[in-house]
Amino acid sequence: MEAMRAVNVTSRRRFLGAVAALGAAVAPVGLFAREGFKPSLAGEVGITTSSLSGHLVARPQKPGEFTLLELPKILRDELDMRVIDLNTSTLGRFDKEWLDQVRAAVDAAGCVLTNLKMNQSGLDMNSPDAAVRERALTEYRRSIDAAAQLGIPYVRPLPLKERPDMAIHVASYRALADYGADRGVKLLVENYGWMESDPQSVPKLIAAIDRDVSATPDTGNWASDEVRFAGLKAAFPYAVSCDFKARTASILCTI
Repeated sequence: MEAMRAVNVTSRRRFLGAVAALGAAVAPVGLFAREGFKPSLAGEVGITTSSLSGHLVARPQKPGEFTLLELPKILRDELDMRVIDLNTSTLGRFDKEWLDQVRAAVDAAGCVLTNLKMNQSGLDMNSPDAAVRERALTEYRRSIDAAAQLGIPYVRPLPLKERPDMAIHVASYRALADYGADRGVKLLVENYGWMESDPQSVPKLIAAIDRDVSATPDTGNWASDEVRFAGLKAAFPYAVSCDFKARTASILCTI
């Protein structure tokens, strides 16, 4: 048992160390750019749990596997990091008992949950079908409630591949922003899907929503380098965090 534990710890340390060192050459890592959090996280680097989706499991059985409840202590003790960026797939459950356990584990390790990426599949808050749209908004509201219980200040709906009807898209964003505001949770905009080919997509959408909405630019989610550098320049004035992918040295040097 002790030998297996040693293997597990070594595997975790090597894997997480590689993620922290290489950024999203493996997967995305968060960089917090503003004094938007208490305690302040400006300039700190954290890990997005989607980076660890192959290692976060309910019942670890192999070297390198661990639970979400173990992650905060591993992150703090082995990497001296404290920033955790959640997504709905790695969070899994929304029941109060589970959310309380997650928050307790995060607090005990001295870590901070910064945002919840709402990555549920099959949702379309831009649908012209009111029933389809309401189903998406209902699920997103449930995610906002979970974020509030976890003490997470930001959530991000997932942009789709096809450009939406902007009137519907903006109306849905406003509805979620208003719902979140009553619960101390703010909305984020990330360049993904239909937004990747337009370097002005982030500030234009934030302006159209006309609520207290911020950006979380991703350095990798752009159609080309030309769009990427212009898009990051346009998005960063609105950013509270950044997901970065170190695919080439030129991109890494822009962070």
